[in-house]
Amino acid sequence: MSKALAMGAVLMGLSWALWSVQDVVREREDRHGQAERSVVNSLAASQTLLGPMLLRRCTESWQTTTGEGNSLKFVPEQRELQLILPPQTVQANSNVAMEPRHRGIFKVNGYALKAQVDVVWGDLQALVPKPQHANSVIQCEAPVVSVGITDGRGIRTARLSLRGQELPVRSGTQHPLHVQGFHAALPVAWMADGAVPARLQGQLTLELAGTRALAVAPVADRTEWTLSAAWPHPSFGGRFLPAERQITPQGFTAAWRVTSLATTAQRDLLKGLPLCQVSMGDQSQAMAMRRYTSVDSGMEEETLKPGSCVETFGVDFVDPVNPYVLSDRATKYGLLFIVLTFVGVILVEVLNRLRVHPIQYLLVGMAMTLFFLLLVSLSEHMAFALAYTIAAGACTGLLTFYASHILDGWRRGLVFGLGTSALYGTLYALLQLEQSALVLGSFMLFAVLAVIMVMTRRLDWYALFDQMRGQDTPAV
Repeated sequence: MSKALAMGAVLMGLSWALWSVQDVVREREDRHGQAERSVVNSLAASQTLLGPMLLRRCTESWQTTTGEGNSLKFVPEQRELQLILPPQTVQANSNVAMEPRHRGIFKVNGYALKAQVDVVWGDLQALVPKPQHANSVIQCEAPVVSVGITDGRGIRTARLSLRGQELPVRSGTQHPLHVQGFHAALPVAWMADGAVPARLQGQLTLELAGTRALAVAPVADRTEWTLSAAWPHPSFGGRFLPAERQITPQGFTAAWRVTSLATTAQRDLLKGLPLCQVSMGDQSQAMAMRRYTSVDSGMEEETLKPGSCVETFGVDFVDPVNPYVLSDRATKYGLLFIVLTFVGVILVEVLNRLRVHPIQYLLVGMAMTLFFLLLVSLSEHMAFALAYTIAAGACTGLLTFYASHILDGWRRGLVFGLGTSALYGTLYALLQLEQSALVLGSFMLFAVLAVIMVMTRRLDWYALFDQMRGQDTPAV
């Protein structure tokens, strides 16, 4: 009974140690998040492209009368109009070059987008407003081609040409909601009376920097967007997956084809809704929509439901082997693996009539706990697989050496070491096969229980405990 109580105390102490290691993992992950926010504040955030679209501001002025006779007065009134014409077709070929940034030992995935966008607008008469009041006068500014960007700091170069003529590009979109981006004014003569073109075609060349994710709002009647990157681990998100995609160890190529029949993005843009931004980095919230607004204290985040924002599609340049996520998952299996190791020691102790002190159990458990701390620290400086191999090899060698002494023989120590190696191998498989972790873990536990039952099937437990009580009773 005293040994059972001591073993319970040992397990409680090891549980606290594992909890401390998990706290270290969370702290390092928070530090990585701080490093990512630092890069975002210095470079640019995840980018979402909106447009190109045509905007035109107009003012309708008229007079209303009040009173009668000598008290008759003419009161001037006016209304402001913001006309928006989404494109008819958008065809884009784009390429992303990865530009990772570092803050100390932490790496943040930055990128540089180069896009060539062919755009066509039809029915430009939609930019010629019709009067709503009798004898009113309508005055309109020249239309502008507007391109919205989530974070305007990422714009490196932007060139826009219409009808073979390159237009000067200026900052700001002139859109009341999507303010970050750039615009270019059309020549006034193009919209003169009787000269309004029925169709307008142009080309946009854009270089854009960002971090982590890239998205596009399909506001055209037909959007065809091709994207390639030398990144072999894309995570496609948003409201539309690519119609075609090819992923190789050298990179990926994806093509989206979205029409206005399949999306409400165009209608939502005309209704003045904000952009959807999919939190693609968090798979548990893959459909969460977020909007970021600049405030004095930093970035304010508001969750938006699908249907209350302009739909997007895009890709997240995720790291498939996040050392902190994998280390956190590994520590969650820590207590189970320590218990399984203790079961192995107890089996050897029972079957070979050995005595292993609780302090020796504690030292074995501490060695297995330190494995997780070694794993976290090493994975920050090298590939996770290599860090896992070094940490597991060091702990297995130490446990093999120690077990050969507490189990009274090198043969038993080597068997114990092989069993420990099998446990670490199983844990690595559990970390890599996330979707099959439950079934693999279940079969592993079933196999361990089956081995224990087979090895102890002929054991006389009553005689064993009588013998143990006799050994604990001091001679008179």
